[in-house]
Amino acid sequence: MQKVRLGHTGMQVSALCLGTMTWGSQNTEAESHAQADLALDHGLTFWDTAEMYPVNPVRAETVGRSEEIIGTWLAARGGRDRLVLASKVTGIGQVVRGGAAITGEIMRAAVEGSLRRLQTDYIDIYQLHWPNRAAYHFRSIWNFDPRKSVKAEVDAHMLEVLHVADDLIKAGKIRHIALSNESVWGAARWQSLAEQHGLPRMATVQNEYSLLCRQFDSDWAEFSVIEDMPLLAFSPLAAGLLTGKYAGDVIPDGSRRSYNPTLSGRVTPQMFPAVAAYLGIAARHGLDPSQMAIAFCMGRPFPTIPIIGATNLAQLATSIGAADVVLSPEVLAEIDAAHRAHPQPY
Repeated sequence: MQKVRLGHTGMQVSALCLGTMTWGSQNTEAESHAQADLALDHGLTFWDTAEMYPVNPVRAETVGRSEEIIGTWLAARGGRDRLVLASKVTGIGQVVRGGAAITGEIMRAAVEGSLRRLQTDYIDIYQLHWPNRAAYHFRSIWNFDPRKSVKAEVDAHMLEVLHVADDLIKAGKIRHIALSNESVWGAARWQSLAEQHGLPRMATVQNEYSLLCRQFDSDWAEFSVIEDMPLLAFSPLAAGLLTGKYAGDVIPDGSRRSYNPTLSGRVTPQMFPAVAAYLGIAARHGLDPSQMAIAFCMGRPFPTIPIIGATNLAQLATSIGAADVVLSPEVLAEIDAAHRAHPQPY
């Protein structure tokens, strides 16, 4: 698989990233290890996880299990230096630590826990799963209200985290600090404070991006290019909607939607016509719809690495195959027309 430069980190990573959030819930340890083997066989060496994974649903009794499964795979297969591993510290509102906000102390403890579960000495990319302040991600754009954020408090929090990140990098426990579910203002403030105080710059941002979710296309796209902050695009298949398996409002047994009927708010009346438009484009041009959706993300005018996940090997193999797909100008023109007709379906 092609390697791409990961922003200012100096690292070269696979053009796709392997997502592991189903490992330990929808996938057993053996199934997860088989996915890991298949990914590595195809040169997919950039893997993403989080301390709160697996999901669907997030449960106190399974928190950390995805990292543990990666750890047992590493213990059995060896070769930690073959991989670039990304993980995350959980923030407000989840079952981890009672939903506490991220602090420097919490981040130190979270890194130690992840290192132990992953059975490794270091994490390459360590991400803040979402901001402590109000955020517009996860369908919260419809009622986003930033008025509770106080700049002095936000700055103090950011500086605390950056100082701890600096300590963790110097100790060799993480290589880079990064963002997830962040806004352009937030990313700009993180970078400004880092530059002012000689602290680590945020390396990447992991936000949702797909044919159905294109909030990154404007201000974020400009910031990503100019500040050299690549997008790690999660849900490039819109939680499976763009595969076509839910067409006609069908819910296959064992699918993500069988556990999460609305796909966390993605299932709306407006979504079905949008999906039908993209499935039609793929059919007219003889493309697999999943590969078309992932290839679209890879071809954006800002640095983008799609995160692909699967619940079986066939799905994973199909998604990996997107790395070899280049969309024609005709396909891209039809995608543009479909986007204009269905600009924000959820």
